[in-house]
Order: sequence, then structure tokens, then C-alpha cells
Amino acid sequence: MTRLRPLVLVHYHELGLKRGNRPLFLRHLARNVRRATSDLGPAQLRQVSGRLLVDLEGHPDPTAVRDRVRRVCGVASVALASRVVSTVEAMKAVIAHMIEGRTFASFRITARRAFKTYPLTSVELNRELGAFVLERVAARVDLRHPELEIHVEVMPAETFVYVEPVAGPGGLPVGASGTVAALLSGGIDSPVAAWRMMKRGCRVLFVHFHSVPYLPPTSQAKARALVERLTEWQYDSKLALVPFGEIQREVVLTVPPPARVVVYRRLMVRIAEALAKKHGAVALTTGESLGQVASQTLSNIARIDEAAGMPILRPLIGMDKLEITDEARRLGTFEISIEPDADCCTLFVPKHPATRMSEHEVAEVEARLEIPRLVAAGCDGASVEAFEFPPGASVEMTSE
Repeated sequence: MTRLRPLVLVHYHELGLKRGNRPLFLRHLARNVRRATSDLGPAQLRQVSGRLLVDLEGHPDPTAVRDRVRRVCGVASVALASRVVSTVEAMKAVIAHMIEGRTFASFRITARRAFKTYPLTSVELNRELGAFVLERVAARVDLRHPELEIHVEVMPAETFVYVEPVAGPGGLPVGASGTVAALLSGGIDSPVAAWRMMKRGCRVLFVHFHSVPYLPPTSQAKARALVERLTEWQYDSKLALVPFGEIQREVVLTVPPPARVVVYRRLMVRIAEALAKKHGAVALTTGESLGQVASQTLSNIARIDEAAGMPILRPLIGMDKLEITDEARRLGTFEISIEPDADCCTLFVPKHPATRMSEHEVAEVEARLEIPRLVAAGCDGASVEAFEFPPGASVEMTSE
């Protein structure tokens, strides 16, 4: 009888296109898979051609491991698979075990050979294994819309057989693209923007501006909850909480109401940039979407960019609110974001902010402020909190 050896089979896509840099990206991916599953029990990670394998022999909860790995950025798909020797009889034995007790009206075999010297072609394997299934179940072959698809991946020394693969987020592993600082409000957009940067391989430092003591600390609690949720994708995070209320008060005393929103944003960018440099980030990111609010017109975005000495990345710039909301629901940040709070965006905000400020107008109003002092006050007053996910030790990494 063929001995079934369980594992989580991880496929990646974009990483496979990196050529000379592929080993670097794979090291980041392997490290993140280890970290994501570190508290779930013993497992070993190894690399084979175009795949990562998490060996689960003797593991108490393989499904939990799969569900953690499916959330790792850089993973295209993941499946609970069985590993057998690369003989047709061994493949048939594991397929018989997989279909036992299952009810399905249609199926297909999807066999792939990772090396071309195997005695049977993929088509021949599909036919022989399909005939084997037909002998055991009252089902028909359906190559387009099968109820059950059985995947068979043939390697030189071993074969992986699985059903029901689940999609991962794709993209690049967190850490492979450097660090960015994300301006995190309590709203729907900025958490989605931060996650999108994680998906592009960036580690995210979170910067939240609050107006305590002018407003209650509810926005800080929401920011912590959002960072805690997003840390499930990058495993360790830092949240910088910046007191902004006193800075806003000085702006109110000096700057005409229509210009205040743009001045607030420019000050936030300057403070966030200073914190970014302190923590090794090389760019800022925001949840701005073109035309969504007064500060997000093309003209005002240009004015805000002029205050920065590093790039400002806006991954949501072409998305509408419905698209952003749908993604927030998928991430699990939406319910947190819609909780009532009192953030700095509601304090000292004019009813009719300017939508098209010129460079000259901004320079004129900012000349009335002591910009370096205000930026220093924001940076010096910032407190930094750390978040981790999950607790526990990492698994061992070997290569092949």
C-alpha cells in the first residue's frame, strides 16, 4: 500500500519571472512562509523546481497551515497535497484514496510533467489516470467545468497529487521591495493602500495623526486595530502615533480656511517623511483616489507632492470608492474602518476647502507658519508601538 505523505504545495508566479534576482525573492518568500506558520506546530520548508513545499508529516492541523500560507504575498496558489513516488501505480493509489467517499458528477485529470524524460506524456497520463477513475465512480469526464479536478504534478523523484487548490494574493513577498511609510487614517482607503504596497513586496511603517487632547483617543484605538489586522500580512509592524491637534490649532490661527486642508496634508507629508527616514523607509504611500475629496484633486495632489523630498506612492489613485470598499471587505479592514471615531480630519476642517490651489498661493500661506518647528514638534511628539503576528518559532528551511 502506498504511504501518503502530506504537504502544503505552494506555487508562485511572478517570482518565477525574476531570473537573476529569483533567489533573493524566494528567500523572502520562504522566510515569510516560515513566519506565517511558526506557531502552528513543526513543519519543514524546502524548495523544488518552481515550488515551495511545507512538509506536514505528523502535523496536527494541515488545514490551518494551508490557510496561513494562502495569505502570504507572493503565493499564487496553495494546496494540501500528497507526495508519492513517480510511478503510475503510486499515482493511482493516492487518487483512489482522494476520491473515496466523494460524490461528483464530473471530473478531469490535469497532469503536468516537470521533466520531459518521463515515459508517459501529460496527455497519456491524463488518459490512463482518467480511465482509472472511471472504473471506480459513476462520473463523466468534463474538461471545461468539472466538479472535481485532480492535479498531478510529476517530478523526477516524486509526484504531487491534490484537489481544490486555493488562490493566494500573488504579487511579491513582503520585504523584497524595501520599506514605505503609510499615512494611516481611520478610514476605508488607507489600509487598502498599505496592503497593496505589501503585495508589491514592501514592508510598511504606519503613521497615524491624532488630535488628542482636542479629540478623544478613539482614532488611535482604531489605528491599532487596523495595524493589528494588517500585520497578519507582514508579520511585524510599527505604528507611529503623531500628535497633530496643536499643529492644526496653529494653522487655524494663521491660515485662511480654504487653504487649511492642503496645508494640513503638506505638514503631514513632511512629518511622515522625517519619520520614514528615521525608520529606513524610502517612500511614502497614501490612500488617495483622484477626485474623491477636495485634497485629492489633481491640482492639490501636485501641491502636496511638492512638500515631499521622497516619492509619494498612491496605489488607489485610479480606483473608485466601491472598488476600494470591496477590497477592504476582502481584507477584513472594512468593519474596523467604519466604526465611529473622532480623527484629526474632523478637527478644524473648513466647510468649503480649496480644490485648486496654486504653488504661489500655498507658498504665501505657509510663509506665515514656522514649518520646521511644526515638523519637529510632530516628530518629537510621536510615539512608536510594535505589533507581531504570529508568536512562536519558525520552521526549518532546506533546499534541493
